[in-house]
Amino acid sequence: MSDTPRRASAFFGRKTGHTAYDWLNNDQRGVNVLATAQQLLQIERATQKALPPALASSCRVARIEGDKVTLAVPSASHASKLRQLAPRIVQLLIQTGWNVNEIGVKVQANLLQGEIKTAREKDVIPLDAQALEAFEHLRKNTPEGPLSDALARLIARHKL
Repeated sequence: MSDTPRRASAFFGRKTGHTAYDWLNNDQRGVNVLATAQQLLQIERATQKALPPALASSCRVARIEGDKVTLAVPSASHASKLRQLAPRIVQLLIQTGWNVNEIGVKVQANLLQGEIKTAREKDVIPLDAQALEAFEHLRKNTPEGPLSDALARLIARHKL
């Protein structure tokens, strides 16, 4: 059993909780990190309300510096559309209480890498005996070449 939680609490001079949130909340730097993260998430939600759904799902708030908010998008086409919508976003953010005068845009090609959907599994219906016989007959009557080879692979794949 590790005594890491005990050492961490001794280091910070406070009792720590069992979650990362509790741990961050018990340290001044951690409190600052949490506050910044919450602020970024709040302004991101407000920003996404001003955007079309496709753009909103791929846009992230990268930074807040003074009265400038920098938004990150995965491509130049997203960035172009976002720049067109910048005045609308600024206006909406001001209306919701944010002190924002400028929107910056940054392209980050790997932004949505973690959200890439995997190819869905193909619905494969196995060939029955009659279909396999028909393909075997076709293969026997096909001259040697790429088509004959492809038929042989198809038959081998569907035989159990």
